[in-house]
Amino acid sequence: MIKAVAGVDIGSLTAKAVILDHRGEVLASSIIPAGIVNEKTAEVSLHKALRHAHLSSDDLAFVVTTGYGRTLVKFGNKNVTEISCHARGAHYLLPAVRTVIDIGGQDSKAIVLDSKGKVVNFTMNDKCAAGTGRFLEVMARALGVELEDLGPLSLQSRNPAQVSSVCTVFAESEIISLASKNVSKVDIIAGLHESIGRRIVGMAKGVGVRPTVMMSGGVAKNQGIVQVLNRMLGTDMVIAPEPQIVGALGAALFALEEVEGAPTKAVVTSAPVARSRQLEGQKQPA
Repeated sequence: MIKAVAGVDIGSLTAKAVILDHRGEVLASSIIPAGIVNEKTAEVSLHKALRHAHLSSDDLAFVVTTGYGRTLVKFGNKNVTEISCHARGAHYLLPAVRTVIDIGGQDSKAIVLDSKGKVVNFTMNDKCAAGTGRFLEVMARALGVELEDLGPLSLQSRNPAQVSSVCTVFAESEIISLASKNVSKVDIIAGLHESIGRRIVGMAKGVGVRPTVMMSGGVAKNQGIVQVLNRMLGTDMVIAPEPQIVGALGAALFALEEVEGAPTKAVVTSAPVARSRQLEGQKQPA
């Protein structure tokens, strides 16, 4: 009997790893800043998760890599696209999910799934960092606020500023101009979120949004953007317990399928969604 398998998602800003046991249950996970995307970053993330699980690399029967830097990793047994991995991870967490909106460090995507968690349709913006985690980092720095404060600050706004661009260069110039006109930071941030929302919703509607909708990726931790997307989509999205590891979880599920020979079953069979839009479930170690 195998002890464990792993999925490693190497993004542009973070590297994530998930360890599953032979039953498909999560043993541990990790998220670390990527810095320069390379194999070393992926190894650090994987070994951190292994330590949480009290395992070593010798205990792993199979490793699947995914994400921006998946082809850079040589220790993996197989690499799978992030589209497929996000779909698989979302379905595992909640089988009722039919649409995944993922906003990561450097790209955004909308994925439509069938009842078995397979990809029916998708669209992806990976040509520029507009509206992604990298974009929000630049905007936070320009405004002199912490990245994690963008969401709470935007919720204080009663009059969001008009921000027409989500191009990083033009948006930065635009918010500097707004600040010089004494527009408050909370209104500027709220305006940025509105601009991002319009872009993401336009992309998602292009593939046909179907309920239930789950949001994954680091930007899902920004409650300001979540609120904007909920309003624009006319839905109440489900947010995974740790939205940054959904892709790594999907990769781990593909790894388990390789060694077990059959698709893994979802562990959540109903849709218990808390008022905070957090999916009720097992907490993962950071």
